Amino acid sequence: MIYRALTEAEKADIEGRILYEDNHLLILNKRPGEIVQGDKTGDEPLSETLKAFIAARDGKPGQVFMGVPHRLDRPVSGVCLFAKTSKALERLSAMFRDGSVHKTYWALCCGAPAKQSDLLENWLSRNEKANKSFIVREGTPGAKLARLRYTLLADTDRYHLLAVELMTGRHHQIRCQLAGIGCVIKGDLKYGAPRSNPGGGISLHAREIRFIHPVKKTELTVTAPTEGINPFPMESLS
Repeated sequence: MIYRALTEAEKADIEGRILYEDNHLLILNKRPGEIVQGDKTGDEPLSETLKAFIAARDGKPGQVFMGVPHRLDRPVSGVCLFAKTSKALERLSAMFRDGSVHKTYWALCCGAPAKQSDLLENWLSRNEKANKSFIVREGTPGAKLARLRYTLLADTDRYHLLAVELMTGRHHQIRCQLAGIGCVIKGDLKYGAPRSNPGGGISLHAREIRFIHPVKKTELTVTAPTEGINPFPMESLS
């Protein structure tokens, strides 16, 4: 298998963003704008870039395996988990389905929440054509229950930093549910932000992931800094 030759700058960039790696897993700090898996745009996804990186770094003559057990939306940054073996992929995919992978996000919002902390439960309906989710009444055909808990971490004059614990994995869940309480994420034009961020990303960052290693069976917690990744320096607010 012949992979694209990465430049030295690309190799150094990937190396500098690897948060954790062993024989089974690779966890990368994703930038806004990068896609995790191939889509209709035809842009190179991270899964393929990482295959080329591993092939070059490790001198692998054959095909490199890089499975995708979960995705982050293109404009979102942060912890992105890949499986380097089919066994790890199968087990991780099952863990994401059964909710045993715990994810915390940071969301920088244009509006302040009414409460310091709260559990949000909404029924969401996905509009495929618009690539957008909407809060709907329970019983709406195709709607799925979405649950998250947020905590206000910090404020500035204009923005409010929330930590979000995601309990379900619905399409655009955090973006839609926070917009529903008047906390539109900075830069998220699709859900009502007044202006875009530089580069078109949004200020939503997958801050931490915690799970039992699918092979080693030890607890693993990985945290992703926003500095140099997300266009707004969230660390300065926390």
